[in-house]
Amino acid sequence: MRQQPSAATAAPPAAPQWTRLLAPYRSPSAARSLFEIAITFLPFAGLWTLAWTAVHLGYWQLSLVPSLLAAGLLLRLFMIQHDCGHGAFFRHRLANDWVGRAIGVLTLTPYDAWRRAHALHHAGAGNLARRGIGDIDTLTIEEYNALSFWGRLRYRFYRHPLVMFGIGPIYLFVLRHRFPLGRPGNRRQDWLSAMATNLAVAALVAGLIWLVGTGPFLLVQLPITLAAAAAGVWLFYVQHQFEETYWAENGAWCPQDAALRGSSHYDLPGALRWLTANIGMHHVHHLASRIPFYRLPRVLRDHPELTGTSRLTLWQSLGCVRLALWDETQMRLVSFREARRGGSGTVA
Repeated sequence: MRQQPSAATAAPPAAPQWTRLLAPYRSPSAARSLFEIAITFLPFAGLWTLAWTAVHLGYWQLSLVPSLLAAGLLLRLFMIQHDCGHGAFFRHRLANDWVGRAIGVLTLTPYDAWRRAHALHHAGAGNLARRGIGDIDTLTIEEYNALSFWGRLRYRFYRHPLVMFGIGPIYLFVLRHRFPLGRPGNRRQDWLSAMATNLAVAALVAGLIWLVGTGPFLLVQLPITLAAAAAGVWLFYVQHQFEETYWAENGAWCPQDAALRGSSHYDLPGALRWLTANIGMHHVHHLASRIPFYRLPRVLRDHPELTGTSRLTLWQSLGCVRLALWDETQMRLVSFREARRGGSGTVA
């Protein structure tokens, strides 16, 4: 799955120049931002109601169709929350924060705690010395070989697709976000964020159960939550876990190189780009995280040299599932099987 640069793609400017080039795209439009919220939340509420109506009338199987569509819109709401966390959706921080907190009740994500962890991810993406906060755990071949038998087994279990995209999303959004354990820094603020979100989620769930009943609520909400969580984890995975990604030791690490080479341009079909709020243009997002998602396509139109950078198609992304270890000799992600065959080390 090794990607070759397109001959038709011009060489991008030197990485530090992007800060200046992308600055004009950073100004959000309040009207556009409110419009994006409306065209996402209102259809989400409508589809939720439609799914409940199907359950209420005894056609619970049919409810899966609007529920899965609603899951796509819940994912889009999470991306709006993500932009709020970067201060990109509105000009004023209070507007970003309170919209983000409100959406966090729907996405089961404590906004303030998540925002801080995600900022740490942006500050150290691709830096081998700063792994472990807000990213997918990734070991080098040497680190993996240094583990005990049980440590290697645990890592293999963690990286298995059924765990990564099945059990993992449920654990992350339903359980781990409820209790911000194991995070460095301002733990008091993280706990306040998590507990406030938990109370708001409990109030919303209790209100909906009172209105529609426990069974109908679960039949509608569980597919929405599980599908949106799995899609969210998949997106985050392919944005950094591709073969020709970027990892570097602390002294050699460059944030612009990490953005351009370590964040993918996940080139999705138009409908999926809309549902994912252009988050596939992740290399641009890491270059300038204050750009609202609705301005990212304009960046690619104005700077076509970015279109071929770390480009990953939907079909190519399926091959990323097998990648699990960083080969420091070949400077690429490899599968357990590839590492076992040779390279810079032998996997036990």
